[in-house]
Amino acid sequence: MSSHGAPIPMTSRACGALTGTAQVPGDKSISHRSLILGAMCVGETTITGLLEGQDVLDTARAMRAFGAEVTDHGGGRWSVHGVGVGGFAEPDQVIDCGNSGTGVRLIMGCMATSPISVTFTGDASLNGRPMARVTDPLALFGAQSVGRAGGRLPMTIVGAADPVPVRYVVPVPSAQVKSAVLLAGLNAPGKTVVIEAEATRDHTERMLASFGAEITTEVTDEGRVITLTGQPELKAQHIDVPRDPSSAAFPVCAALIVPGSDVLVPNIGLNPTRAGLFTTLREMGADLSYENERIEGGEPVADLRARFSPDLKGIEVPAERAASMIDEYPVLSVVAAFASGKTHMPGVKELRVKESDRIDAMKVGLEANGITVEDGPDWWTVTGLGHGNVPGGATCASHLDHRIAMSFLVLGMATEQPVSVDDGGPIATSFPIFEPLMGGLGAAITRSDV
Repeated sequence: MSSHGAPIPMTSRACGALTGTAQVPGDKSISHRSLILGAMCVGETTITGLLEGQDVLDTARAMRAFGAEVTDHGGGRWSVHGVGVGGFAEPDQVIDCGNSGTGVRLIMGCMATSPISVTFTGDASLNGRPMARVTDPLALFGAQSVGRAGGRLPMTIVGAADPVPVRYVVPVPSAQVKSAVLLAGLNAPGKTVVIEAEATRDHTERMLASFGAEITTEVTDEGRVITLTGQPELKAQHIDVPRDPSSAAFPVCAALIVPGSDVLVPNIGLNPTRAGLFTTLREMGADLSYENERIEGGEPVADLRARFSPDLKGIEVPAERAASMIDEYPVLSVVAAFASGKTHMPGVKELRVKESDRIDAMKVGLEANGITVEDGPDWWTVTGLGHGNVPGGATCASHLDHRIAMSFLVLGMATEQPVSVDDGGPIATSFPIFEPLMGGLGAAITRSDV
């Protein structure tokens, strides 16, 4: 069942060339953080280009529950009148974060150093995901948590009345954990230090600096050492959200495997901690180029052009690149199915605890469509059949996971037989315009209920 209603089965069929401009939604990571930091400011933060998927709307609702005035002005334009650092009110109701692991973990962080109690829940997928990776470091500040067995939602967090700053080494690469600790550190006196051995997406650090926080990053033998001075007065900003590279991945990858395609995806964020997929695709032989490269709002952006690439080759994806493309491995595995030879993807154990076990979900679905997949605890390998040789014909389980659903629909655009997913409803959490956008480019995606 979809996270927000009855299942929506979808089928994707081979189509003609995909052509045109794909105006993908705003970046989800930046959208979440814009609302949260806007709520922790004094004054009005204005936002344009906000992703209006369900995940982000759930975060907007949560910020209202904490006392911020969050207004939708239409067309992706929003404003947030914040309550200041340490100014959160205790919500009257349970905070429902739907399907969003990013939303719930960041919100836990931003409230953990305020003397309030908050109960969090989500849909079936989110309630099955582990939260100890966030609640353990938040406990160092003085926050307490009580949840279901295994550290799972529903869960109540009792914020620290007298928080202390912490020094925390992130045990596995996770921008969510790093960001939760930094957001908690905002309302703790003194300096909070986060150390990560492998660089993860740095939107939180960039945005904290733009809001006026005192934050530094130093590369040492320990890794990236991020130091935040607590209890600043954050200054309201205007944020123009770049378009989401994780959403851009789907029209880009579809263009690479559908004959004759030529798709332009404008204004895509190319933060180096997020652009690993595009680097990988180029190494596989993809005809992918950056146009009009520029800096907007402190983030590098460009227009991406993707053209059909019939001679893709399987490669070894460097393990150290995983953090910069962790959400894109499912659709990368689809491209790998149309490459010649093996694409080996190590260092990806994080995929086991996303909205679903994404390695297993893609393995089962790809195998049902005629592709050989091998996997281990933190790696998987897809043996590609080359252009024009992927059978298709199966119905795949989406496991309430938006990226799994979209990846299999991209697969069906170039297989010999159609590919279906049992439930495309979760796509709305991150890419609510996926169907009309892909249809406008020439894709053939249908719902069984129409």
